[in-house]
Amino acid sequence: MTKQANEEVPDAGGDLAGRHIVLGLSGGIACYKAAELCRSLIKQGASVQVVMTEAAEQFITAVTLQALSGRPVYTSQWDSREANNMAHINLSREADAILVAPCSADFMAKLLHGRADDLLSLMCLARPIDKVPLLIAPAMNREMWAHPATQRNMAQLSSDGATILGVGSGFQACGETGDGRMLEPPELLEDIIAFFTPKVLAGQHVLVTAGPTYEAIDPVRGITNLSSGKMGFAVARAAREAGAQVTLVAGPVSLSTPRGVTRIDVKSAQNMLEAVMQQAPAATVFVATAAVADWRPASSAERKIKKDGSGQAPQLAFTENPDILATLAQSPRGLSGALFCVGFAAESHDLKDNAQAKRRRKGVPLLVGNIGPATFGRDDNALLLLDAQGSRELARASKLSLARQLVAEIASRIKRAG
Repeated sequence: MTKQANEEVPDAGGDLAGRHIVLGLSGGIACYKAAELCRSLIKQGASVQVVMTEAAEQFITAVTLQALSGRPVYTSQWDSREANNMAHINLSREADAILVAPCSADFMAKLLHGRADDLLSLMCLARPIDKVPLLIAPAMNREMWAHPATQRNMAQLSSDGATILGVGSGFQACGETGDGRMLEPPELLEDIIAFFTPKVLAGQHVLVTAGPTYEAIDPVRGITNLSSGKMGFAVARAAREAGAQVTLVAGPVSLSTPRGVTRIDVKSAQNMLEAVMQQAPAATVFVATAAVADWRPASSAERKIKKDGSGQAPQLAFTENPDILATLAQSPRGLSGALFCVGFAAESHDLKDNAQAKRRRKGVPLLVGNIGPATFGRDDNALLLLDAQGSRELARASKLSLARQLVAEIASRIKRAG
C-alpha cells in the first residue's frame, strides 16, 4: 500500500531521531492527549513503546495507541509475549526515557512510595535510575493539584531524580477552572526535546530581542518593517533548550512564547531600549535579533492626521532612534566581555561588506548577517557569521536549526574566553 501524498511520516532527521521513549499512561481524561503526543514523538523521529495501566484503559483503548505507535501496547506485568515474562525489565532497559503522560495524583503517590502493583509502576521502579530518566506530566483536578499531599509528593519525586514537566491552567473536564491540566502535546514535545538537548549554556542568562519596532506617526499609523520575529523566537527557544535562563524582549509580533522563556512585550525602539537596559545587569549574553527602526517621527500627532483635499502630503520630521546593540556592546560589561554581545544585520545587498562594517561600528565580537527580503516572514533562513577573523556561512535551513547552530557557536566562544 502506498502512502497518501498528504500523510505525515516520521522525520529521520527529527529532533528525537534515534530516541526510544516508553510512554506510560495512567488513569485520567487527559489520556486523549496522549494519542496526539505519541504521534508527535514519532513524527520527530522517536520510536514509542506504550504501556497503559488498567485505569488508563477506561479512557482510551490500547488499539488506538497501537495504531499510532506501530507497536503492541503492554497493559499487564503478566504479559506472556516476553520470553522471560519480564516486561518490566526488558522495556525499561531499552528506553532512553520513561514518560508518564498523563500521570494521575494516585500514580504520583504510587511512584513516591515505590509501590509496584502494575506493569507501569513496576517498570518505573525497576529502571536503572542513572541511565533511564523518568519524566512526569501530571494531570488532575485543580484541588487535587493544590492539595499539600500532591505538592509534597511532587517535591519528593523531584528530589528522587524525576523530572516534573509541570501543568497547564484552564478549563477542566470536571467543569472547574484552574491549574492541574496536563500540558498540551506541543508543549510536552518542546519540553522533551529540550530535556535531551546538551546544556551547553547552563548557568548563562541570555537576553534576546526579536521582531520589528513600531514608531507611531499618529494614533492609527506608524513606521515598521517586515520582520516576523521568528528568528529571535527561535534563538530564545534554542538558548532555553541549551540550559540558559532566557528573557525575550519582543516587538509587536503574533508568535507564541517558547516554553520556559520570560517574555516582555514592547512596541517602539525606545520601549525596547528601556526593557533591555532593565534586564541587562542580570544577563551574560545579549543577542540582538530585533529589526529596530533606525528613525522615528520627531513627534507623534495626538489625533489621526486627516487629508485636507489639497493633495499635499503632511511634512514629517524624523529623529534617529537609540542604537540598542551599540549601547550594550559599549557599556562597561560589554567592553569587559562580562556581557557577550551578538548582533544581527538584515541587508538588501553586499551582505558581507555591509555586515562586517556594522560589526566594527557596533563593536561586537560576533555579528550574524542575512538578506532581509529573503527571510522576512519565512520559516527558513541562511546566515553569515562574521567576527574579527573573517566570516563563515550557515547554509539555508529552518530558523530553529540555525538558532541551535548559533547557540552552539556562542557557547563555544564563551567557553574559549573563560
